[in-house]
Amino acid sequence: MRVTHLSTYHLFGGAAVAANRLHRALQKQIWTYPGIESTMLIGTPKRLEPHQPEPGVTYLANNFLAEQTAFGRFVAERLYFLPQERDSSVRFQFSPAKFGANLNFHPAIQQADLLHLHWINFGFLSLDGLRSLVDLGKPIVWTLHDQWAFTGGCHYSRGCDHFLTHCHTCPYLKKPADQDLSYRVFEQKKRVFSNAQIHFTPPSQWLADEAKRSTLLKEFPFTVIPYAIDQYIFQPINRAEANARLDLPDTEQLNVGQARVLFGSANVTDTRKGFRYFAEALTLLHQQHPELKPEILVFGKGRSYLFNELPYPIRHLGILTSEDDIVAAYNAADVMVVPSLEDNLPNTVIESLSCGTPVVGFRTGGIPEMIDHQENGYLAAIGSAQELADGLAFILTHQQPDMLRQNAQQSAEDRFSEAVVAKQHIELYQKLMSERTKE
Repeated sequence: MRVTHLSTYHLFGGAAVAANRLHRALQKQIWTYPGIESTMLIGTPKRLEPHQPEPGVTYLANNFLAEQTAFGRFVAERLYFLPQERDSSVRFQFSPAKFGANLNFHPAIQQADLLHLHWINFGFLSLDGLRSLVDLGKPIVWTLHDQWAFTGGCHYSRGCDHFLTHCHTCPYLKKPADQDLSYRVFEQKKRVFSNAQIHFTPPSQWLADEAKRSTLLKEFPFTVIPYAIDQYIFQPINRAEANARLDLPDTEQLNVGQARVLFGSANVTDTRKGFRYFAEALTLLHQQHPELKPEILVFGKGRSYLFNELPYPIRHLGILTSEDDIVAAYNAADVMVVPSLEDNLPNTVIESLSCGTPVVGFRTGGIPEMIDHQENGYLAAIGSAQELADGLAFILTHQQPDMLRQNAQQSAEDRFSEAVVAKQHIELYQKLMSERTKE
């Protein structure tokens, strides 16, 4: 069985990373499931991505002209939305899917027995292109990495519930109206999904429940399958080695009561990632637990002025592109904080747990499906900086920190290991192919 995964990017962004990890996990199952052949068709590389060949990965933009064409589609998509955006803060939070490539005649599509869609926006697939893939009649699996598939264009609804009935008067738009852009995109999606045969695989029960409530997807079949993690890469390592890799003082050199708290995001300034709640929680921790003197580690794109008001010393590690550096960051920390206000199944939580680092996060989205309260981390009420501070204090003063770390690593192995996640996908693929044969 030949499975082709479709993703706009390869290693840029959480959805692309998750898709690539699934592809790699499936390739490793060749001896257990010899009939499975996994291929990735990527829309375009990004500058941060390595350009060395990777088995089974094909780029649609595989030469200079093709890269310029792909960039042109991206620009056209953004320019189409630009006059309608509310302000620059939502510029990349809404995708009208007006422009995209024609993939039907690509060998990776023609040779596939089954298509597996991932994150396909930013000029990779238009809604017309999606309809063309549906019309091929091949079984389609679609991993939902956010809410876009069932909204009028936004990737996260941020409290708006119009997708439950019909999108309109969109808060992302400059001039919300009854028949605005979100209304028109929603109407086009209704036509695309009409009589389509798609099996959706959201990584979290939260996202599945949201999709099942939506007008667009409520009649479709769903199977919740989490993201995969390679635990030969993301695993506990010697902390002295982790410190050395990041040029951090060794743990033994820290002062009494000092520990390390980690915050990481592709973009620290994204309000959805909740940095301001993290900063407020640190202020509360400083006031209520003066005996604790943690050092704060931050990785990801960010602005230094955000860190000026924090009551503790901070080290901005920048954008970590190497998996070895990312693993080192998790292992150098005593606790990871993920204060997302809205999220699916954050890779940062999976990675941290797999490295044996407990996680403090808000009880929102798919995060409660990953953190077992006071077992491998701490769940705080959404938007409560005080409970985030309580969670940090719980981890940093725990009498058995090694037990927390063991629980974290074991929970990741049980839920997110490559063998576990690949098996669930392969069984679904086989079921869909069997059903197709009977038709």
